[in-house]
Amino acid sequence: MNAITNLPARLLMIEDDALLGEHLRDYLESRQYQTAVCSDGLEGLQLAVSGDYDLVLLDILLPGLNGLELLASLRQRCTVPVIVVSALGDEEARIQGLISGADDYVAKPFSMAELGVRVDAILRRVALERNLHGQLAQAGGLQLHDADQIGRFNGQDLGLTTTEFRLLQVLMEHRGETLNKPFLYQTVLHRGCGRHDRSLDLHVSHLRRKLRDAGMPDSPVRTVWGQGYTLVMDPR
Repeated sequence: MNAITNLPARLLMIEDDALLGEHLRDYLESRQYQTAVCSDGLEGLQLAVSGDYDLVLLDILLPGLNGLELLASLRQRCTVPVIVVSALGDEEARIQGLISGADDYVAKPFSMAELGVRVDAILRRVALERNLHGQLAQAGGLQLHDADQIGRFNGQDLGLTTTEFRLLQVLMEHRGETLNKPFLYQTVLHRGCGRHDRSLDLHVSHLRRKLRDAGMPDSPVRTVWGQGYTLVMDPR
């Protein structure tokens, strides 16, 4: 991945608004990123799974294949980070985007400066995580391998997104401790939490579902009401 080398990170923008696509390209290239723009959902999916990109900026309303369908298919095949950038900015749309596997969601219209900060934060996080080559964390049948960002339960791949992997990793590092939401927002999402921001809760919900689907009868990710989340399991 380019983000963990001295090469500039490569960003794929799947956006059918040609003018916005050009503005995004100009702005991100001014920040020393390499960029590519695609306006079609099916073509965008092929490019996104190629392994040639470090981050995908994804619109929802696309010809050929809409963004949420693209994201669902993408998440079955790779864990490249995705920021949804969409005019659908209501809570339901944001929730659906995060449930579908997005690492972040930015509603149009948006500030280029804010988008740039979010891009930087995700790439910085992924770079740090993937630079920890060969490290393996395990407890209670769970295994997290930093080098390839893969989580397994009893040998079965959990299919975690980058954010879900980091969330489970932080919980495992502090298992038995109650971690409050401001700490988790800063450590996992690398931003503060707003009063009505449910992003973390959605990532927790998605993580719990994947653990359950992998055969874990009781989720080890527990809610401590009024405080935060904790991971409860016996190491093996």
